Amino acid sequence: QVQLVESGGGLVQAGGSLRLSCAASGRILAINTMGWYRQAPGKQRELVAEITRGGSANYADSVKGRFTISRDNAKNTVYLQMNSLKPEDTAVYYCNARTVLSSLVALDAWGQGTLVTVSS
Repeated sequence: QVQLVESGGGLVQAGGSLRLSCAASGRILAINTMGWYRQAPGKQRELVAEITRGGSANYADSVKGRFTISRDNAKNTVYLQMNSLKPEDTAVYYCNARTVLSSLVALDAWGQGTLVTVSS
């Protein structure tokens, strides 16, 4: 059982930066992968970045080179540093924690979401 709380969203001008934070509590040692997803109105939720237990990070092509995902295990917190923001980055950003139980079963925990709005 994992609980996630996001913070750090807001309004920023194009070209600016924001840092999102996701604080995890509960059975955090069971988490295999954590990531950030985003969803714009009328669109499907999409993966932005993820980081594995071993520290390997993957990014969507649209954010590669601009966003950085990181973690602080001492604080049970995952971050998303967003630089060179574009209007198309505007979305609700959700933190995700996945616990893999088998090849067929995985448990996903989600935060409540934090809104990022990038003005032009």
